[in-house]
Amino acid sequence: MALAHAILASLLDASCSGYDLAKQFDSAVGCFWEASHQQIYRELSRLETDGHVVAEKVEQATRPNKKLYHITASGRDWLKTWIAQPASLSPLKDDLLVKLYAGHLVPRPILLAELHQHRQQHAERLNQFRARLEAHLQDDDSATQSFAYLAISHSIRAETAWLAWCDDAIALLEKSEKSRDQSDAPDNPSSP
Repeated sequence: MALAHAILASLLDASCSGYDLAKQFDSAVGCFWEASHQQIYRELSRLETDGHVVAEKVEQATRPNKKLYHITASGRDWLKTWIAQPASLSPLKDDLLVKLYAGHLVPRPILLAELHQHRQQHAERLNQFRARLEAHLQDDDSATQSFAYLAISHSIRAETAWLAWCDDAIALLEKSEKSRDQSDAPDNPSSP
């Protein structure tokens, strides 16, 4: 998926400025696609050049003027064409998994700390997805609600699986660390 598709999907709900889009991005498709504010502004410019969005200049008395971006018919058609194409499996890129793969190079407490940190991050993200799901379930548009439900419920399941995996990995490393400590301990001398 290109960032352009994520931006167009975000603009389906309402027109907004580049700044508002960048802020709102996280609550819409940002959970499925990450982008910096700078990347979003750059892509908006390309989408405008290609005719997929149009910007309306809004003058403000006490602030600098801003542009409100609207998705065009061309943008909707381009998004529909992209949706109709088969999606390829996204490549897996995960620093944690590479660290674990080579984890024998460092003491286990380093990896345990990393796993605990990841577990906390996934727990926080799970709570965010649950809150998003609750918000979408209150949406009156049943078509929008059901499609958003599909995407967000997948994310909830993925985060739940991450938490379970983190718990298993932590338990395994803690168990192997205890076994290692016990095998390194000097034998108890026999009593006289």
